[in-house]
Amino acid sequence: MALLPILSYPDPRLHTVAQAVKAVDDRIRGLISDMLETMYEANGIGLAATQVNIHERLIVIDVSEERNQPMVLINPEVLWLSPERVRGDEGCLSVPGIYDGVERARAVKIQALDGAGQLRTIEAEDLLAVCIQHEMDHLLGKVFVEYLSPLKRNRIKTKMLKAQRAER
Repeated sequence: MALLPILSYPDPRLHTVAQAVKAVDDRIRGLISDMLETMYEANGIGLAATQVNIHERLIVIDVSEERNQPMVLINPEVLWLSPERVRGDEGCLSVPGIYDGVERARAVKIQALDGAGQLRTIEAEDLLAVCIQHEMDHLLGKVFVEYLSPLKRNRIKTKMLKAQRAER
């Protein structure tokens, strides 16, 4: 297993639309392991392959308190979004230290392959539903800050670029 570098906003590669995973093979299983290790090390609850500069439709999630219930979503597709909405502060491993309110469906029903390549239907509510929607946005090349006003988005972009310059 290996830690993978996480792209930081406003890196243009975060806007790449991911392609379908063609086969759940050893390469994908290795990537799943690396992504889980990377997510746990960064104290995240979700990570999309796009965030580690791999543009395939793969997500790992673990919203459990104990951090011992990893979920793998390969080629996820939304089947249903609840009309009921929730607004909560979201953060992102690609936008470290930034949290802001985003409105999402309170519940979702999706279909995806799991890490063994089995097709699963998953119904989720609240935090898990929000996390799934957030990570699926990454696969479409969308970062949560794009839901914010242009003013907020530009302030975040400036702050992130300044922090990246300071790191170099």
